[in-house]
Amino acid sequence: MSAHDDEYEISTAPAGLDGTGADGAARPDDRTAAWIHAERMAFHEPRGDAASVARSAERLVADGRQLTAVVPRTPRPGSLEAQGVPVATFATFVKSLNVGGGHLLPAHLVAGVTVQPTHRRRGILRRMMTADLQRAADAGLAVAALTASEATIYRRFGFGSAMRERTVTIDRSAPVSLLRGPGADRSGTVELVAAADLPATAREVFTAFHAVTPGSIDRHEGVWPGVTGLGSKPEGDDDDTVRAAVHRDADGTVDGCLTYRVAELPQTGTGGGSGQQLQVIDLVAATDEAHLDLWELLLSVDLVDSVRYPTARVDDPLLLALANGRALSVTHEEDHVWFRLLDAPAAFGARPYAADGSVTLRVHDALGHAEGTWRLTSTGGTGRLDPVTDAGEAGTASGPDVELDVADLGSAWLGGVDVGTLRQAGLLREHRAGAVQELRAMLLPERAPYGITYF
Repeated sequence: MSAHDDEYEISTAPAGLDGTGADGAARPDDRTAAWIHAERMAFHEPRGDAASVARSAERLVADGRQLTAVVPRTPRPGSLEAQGVPVATFATFVKSLNVGGGHLLPAHLVAGVTVQPTHRRRGILRRMMTADLQRAADAGLAVAALTASEATIYRRFGFGSAMRERTVTIDRSAPVSLLRGPGADRSGTVELVAAADLPATAREVFTAFHAVTPGSIDRHEGVWPGVTGLGSKPEGDDDDTVRAAVHRDADGTVDGCLTYRVAELPQTGTGGGSGQQLQVIDLVAATDEAHLDLWELLLSVDLVDSVRYPTARVDDPLLLALANGRALSVTHEEDHVWFRLLDAPAAFGARPYAADGSVTLRVHDALGHAEGTWRLTSTGGTGRLDPVTDAGEAGTASGPDVELDVADLGSAWLGGVDVGTLRQAGLLREHRAGAVQELRAMLLPERAPYGITYF
């Protein structure tokens, strides 16, 4: 039982199952079933039948999710809360985060955050979030992460937007092809496969992608039905519109996989009629060759007017590889992963560094986890963050070199947001000339952080 007041009871417990039903299928315990009901309602999803709830519960249990539920002590008669449905939910679990250099760091993932509109502005979210972050810090986790449904909620708790993603659409009204650079020798092969045969292979390919991709967060169990189409329909049936392909390297090892569907869309313009769009569901490539070869397949599918990819990197090499770059348009871009540093020395000690340097940081943290003055020092590709107990005032010789909020430190931590851009945005103050440039060189990532996991 966590902190509570006279009006609400806030409890945190693992997602749980309560044996099996007459059909032999797993059955969630009452608390987990009520939590799922509340979360689905908040995200405008169908309530689903008992089998659907049971499948969700099994995935929550497999991920080891901790579920926080808020219930009124005196529920209103006739309301859902009187039936045991929480008025607010919060979930956490731990997955690995690639911080660069092939290093995987356990990350505290926050998901399923909801508050019913009838119980807003009563401090419920703040109580859930602050208590949870303290538990994570006490457990020794260096960083919390989330993907936000709204962009204005989480900065107040120290989360900074650290990675962005794009939706790109490629016009197929004219032939579209990829360039081949001098000496290019793509020795891999692409083949179509049955989606039903993909699950084990898809997991192996994601593991390989995760190991080499800074910013990647390991996938949770709820991802797999959606990206493979298997069991993804509300009633648990397979989605037979999903098509699949894999990429093999020269040795025959699968190092890329792809799922997609073709949908008919309304077509604007004077011609009217309709257009066929190839919609990429999942594209996972552990090598650059696999990434481009899978795209070559996508651009070769007949009878489609466009290709839409909703999880593209901001610096996707596809744009440069296209013979006609104007065929590609960015149709949407938004924040993706947000980081909140809990143990700043552990977080900065885990990542690699591109240059030697030493910069003193004054960090403001309203929740206290990273509050203080710190000296970041890097040598030979490794770094450390140490507290500075005798720092002077800003602007003095012994004072900090730069000053920023913990949310912006989280944004810059893996190099997804440039510290020079933070300064230009008025979110970072430079007290020593040249400090921002030195810090930028130190934090330069081996490649822009990128992740394709939602949670």
